[in-house]
Amino acid sequence: MRPAIHINAPWRAEIRATSRLAGPLVITQLAQFSLSLTDTILIGRLGGEALAAVGLASTLYIVVYLLCMGILAAVPPLAAQAYGARNPRLMRRTIRQGLWISVMLGILAIGALWPAKQIFLMLGQAPDLTAVSQEYVRAAIWGIAPGLCVIAMRGFISVMDRPNFILIVMLTGFTVNALADYAFIFGVWGFPKLEVMGVGLATTFTNFAMCAAIMLISMKANRLRRYNVLGRFWRPDWSVLRDILKVGLPISAMIMMEHSLFASATFMMGNLGTAEVAAHTIALQLAATSFMVPLGIGQAAVIRVGLAVGRNDIAGVRRAGWLAIGLGFTFMFGPAVLFAIAPRFLIELFLDIGDPVNADVLALGISYLLIAAIFQLSDGIQCIAAHALRGLSDTRVPMLIAGLSFLVIGFPSAFYTAFYTPLRGDGIWWGLFIALSLVAVLLSMRFHHQTKKQLK
Repeated sequence: MRPAIHINAPWRAEIRATSRLAGPLVITQLAQFSLSLTDTILIGRLGGEALAAVGLASTLYIVVYLLCMGILAAVPPLAAQAYGARNPRLMRRTIRQGLWISVMLGILAIGALWPAKQIFLMLGQAPDLTAVSQEYVRAAIWGIAPGLCVIAMRGFISVMDRPNFILIVMLTGFTVNALADYAFIFGVWGFPKLEVMGVGLATTFTNFAMCAAIMLISMKANRLRRYNVLGRFWRPDWSVLRDILKVGLPISAMIMMEHSLFASATFMMGNLGTAEVAAHTIALQLAATSFMVPLGIGQAAVIRVGLAVGRNDIAGVRRAGWLAIGLGFTFMFGPAVLFAIAPRFLIELFLDIGDPVNADVLALGISYLLIAAIFQLSDGIQCIAAHALRGLSDTRVPMLIAGLSFLVIGFPSAFYTAFYTPLRGDGIWWGLFIALSLVAVLLSMRFHHQTKKQLK
């Protein structure tokens, strides 16, 4: 008989706490991911030109939104540290300043994105397409500030161990977005037919709805309302604001480095051919879907590590971080195996594989998914390790690690193997694998070093 595996009480407690927090957050990430998927499906019914316009507009919008979101990513760990230290006043101040930053970044984003057409023209895009894309951008930018406020408030609710509330908000947003998309794009139920502009307007409407919902929950829910995080909102707290920026700016830079690598991969595929781009898009969509799980686990890790830091419980920090990394690694085995053994089935979800016209896309897609199967494990580890380090407020060195892995090694590797070896598109995916594997190893080593140092 196989001997039973004994798990001591602290580890059992951490498993329960992390699982309770991570489960709803994973579903939340999948729901959030589905928002853009809904936009794509519905706008696709208008034809290829409308889809291209939204795709172009979304590329610019997402860059700015990710920059802002990276800065707000500092709010959960700092709030968790304050709560763990039993300093609810500091936690309130952190959330309030997170809301301040959300509003300020939202205003800056409007100014940066308003001349969208001019930006697109400078990038060499077709004038007709840029005019339509601008309609989307100018309709969507008004929802950036409330969307960022939702991110800040999610940090507060996660720290309070109420992730189900976040899930409710996100599912509400998904429903509102689907209905608003349908109403504004096609002009039903008495609404004007706005087509591409309607997608942007639906995004704004959805962000305001989610912001209203999460604010209402924070004011009405029993365990949340007593903290009065919206009280005295008008009072600035410059020291806390500086702390958020100190931690958040490197996170923002790190996110943009990773985004730049994957965006560059798409552009490189475009230089190889249409079939390569199509196959790459399918494989990347599948990889992005599975990535939502370690992303949700990582968000739980931020909170669990931050709480332990606040309690000055370094053993708890190590447990929270390594358990989350282990959970992410274990889960990513599933998608890895699925990508390896059933690539045709997965590709068929996006493509008519029976049509001879799609034969090249199918062959390339199978090849890319086999490589994606390998880097799933690295992707899960690097994501969660980065979040565990954020729980320690350790963001500057991880930013440098990301720069080294993604830009100095990953991009040149992808470029060289794509254009100077017979690997072509496979070479780009091997470059992604090299970058993700390197950053996974280095961030894990960094977490080990930081926690070991504090144990001595």
